[in-house]
Amino acid sequence: MYFAALLARTEDGWEASDTELDDVETLSDLMDLAQEASVDEDTVLVYIEQEDAWFGILRVDGEEDPRIYVSDASAAARSSYGEILLTDELLGREPGAEDEIAALEELVDLDGTEDGEPDGPAASASSTTTDRTTASARDADTDSDPDPDPHSDSDADSVPAGPIGELGILADFGVSEKDLLTLRTDALTEIADALGAAEVLEAVR
Repeated sequence: MYFAALLARTEDGWEASDTELDDVETLSDLMDLAQEASVDEDTVLVYIEQEDAWFGILRVDGEEDPRIYVSDASAAARSSYGEILLTDELLGREPGAEDEIAALEELVDLDGTEDGEPDGPAASASSTTTDRTTASARDADTDSDPDPDPHSDSDADSVPAGPIGELGILADFGVSEKDLLTLRTDALTEIADALGAAEVLEAVR
């Protein structure tokens, strides 16, 4: 279950509104929502929470680059909304890395042969031999490790567990890096308290 809210700073304090994410597919879409709620290009915070799993904050200050914090990157990566916040820059990956991997995978046919390789009887025999060798090696690995970890991931590009992003995203509003790291479920309530926006938030929840 997801909950999303916008907190926009104005001359008279903070204004809060809940928001639907049905039409949000990219970070640009999310930034557009924030900028539409901005008053005189002042700060807008977009808060997204998946119950008992993770929360994320997108901060937009006028035309400046967005600032992002996610409480648990690996959990967010399993969410369509979380993936929006987990940009290549945030994860320290080269832009377009995922697209390159997908393109390479498309070069391999479903039968395991690469484009341009023969697919006649000789190729089939070779493929069968390779499959048997691979299966034997896999069986040997399984025998030597009676209790393999089903959650292990040797992929160098895997998303790390735990918080990621800018820890000081709310420091100027009284939420220190340490405070942010201690927030878990219903983090928005504590953030709103620190901002002095608890009452306006309660009105839209």
